[in-house]
Amino acid sequence: MQTVDEQIVRAPLATIFELASQVELWPRHLPHYRYVRFRTRRSDGGGLVEMSANRPFQVKTPRGRLRINWPTWWVSEMAVDKNRPSIRFRHVGGITKEMDVEWSFSPTSDGTHVRIVHLWDGPRRLRLLGRLAAKYLIGPVFVHGIASRTLAGLAAVAEREAEKQQQ
Repeated sequence: MQTVDEQIVRAPLATIFELASQVELWPRHLPHYRYVRFRTRRSDGGGLVEMSANRPFQVKTPRGRLRINWPTWWVSEMAVDKNRPSIRFRHVGGITKEMDVEWSFSPTSDGTHVRIVHLWDGPRRLRLLGRLAAKYLIGPVFVHGIASRTLAGLAAVAEREAEKQQQ
């Protein structure tokens, strides 16, 4: 399974990189995040981090639409590389154990291109069924559903900050 979420953020690379690397502050900026907790912290800004986010769904009912939040959680080894610049996560706990995630940042004439790539073979204990679930359900519905909201939310915060700095 591979999912890619990317967008041009109309803000300097340093601004969006700082927001993305300060994962413990994500719940302040992103309403779908329930919590982010460092279990251990390294000097590069990474460490062992536990994260939880809701994946919202809208369900039709006879009385209209009902919003349901499906809670998810995972534990990741996080590494921050300011020179590259990139942020990497290796999921070590949760249903997405062994998933690799990379956030990369490239300056553009319009701001910063941010790209998030998730790679995963699915839950090993479920073999073929796990690969199918990863490819057709977990990746496109849950991983993309959360990552796209995360990127859009952080982009909006970075763009507001960049706008304030220009005034």
